[in-house]
Amino acid sequence: MDSNRLLIATTSWLVALFAGAAIAAATPHPPDIDPANFIQKAPPQSQVTNPFFPLKPGTTFCYRGTKEGVPTTNETHVTKQRELIMGVWTTVVHDQAFENGVLVEDTLDFYAQDLEGNVWYFGEDTRELDPQGNVISTEGSWLAGQDDADPGLIMEANPQVGDRYFQEFAPNVAEDQAQVLGLQESACVTYGCFHNLLLTKETTRLDPGVVENKYYARTVGFILGVNVKGGNERSELVGITTGNCPR
Repeated sequence: MDSNRLLIATTSWLVALFAGAAIAAATPHPPDIDPANFIQKAPPQSQVTNPFFPLKPGTTFCYRGTKEGVPTTNETHVTKQRELIMGVWTTVVHDQAFENGVLVEDTLDFYAQDLEGNVWYFGEDTRELDPQGNVISTEGSWLAGQDDADPGLIMEANPQVGDRYFQEFAPNVAEDQAQVLGLQESACVTYGCFHNLLLTKETTRLDPGVVENKYYARTVGFILGVNVKGGNERSELVGITTGNCPR
């Protein structure tokens, strides 16, 4: 091959290489799921056992924090309910958000773990409430398989620093993305002090000015979330119970 042809071939290869890298970095769309890569029968209990995102039925995670100076609490209850979505049996998680002790958001989330140990997010049914308990909005609700929405990857089986992925993908409704920043972080919250934490950065194309860092502990799950850009919000784990969270 003469030098000119070699230069052209090398240049073409580099263009293709960098183009491929750019596509990977942009994470334009979550990968398609195969129902055969999940448990085929309705399980007797949740099969979400990823150490950074365990969902044991009957467990309630209790969080406290602030949002723009307003005291907040969150109760995340892993139910015994199952929901079949896109041919996959999902675990139903009931999340309630309170501000100043008043329920402001009531949500059902749907999760499933594949055979490799990755946890997928199949959608949410969310309702915003006024102080009298009336539903004022269902904005943010979506379900995989409807209106061009796809399951997102909420937790990897084997997170590695630099990994980027969609956590939810419903065009113009929910487009959260995460990037793994660290695997050996430390943090103390009301529930206790932890080491070797998974740290992720969460963003969304729908509100690019907001960035949240989240910390996950092995065998526990999500323990701390802090807005580092675009707002003053913090939430930390204060307890895990099989009953009701203290208020």
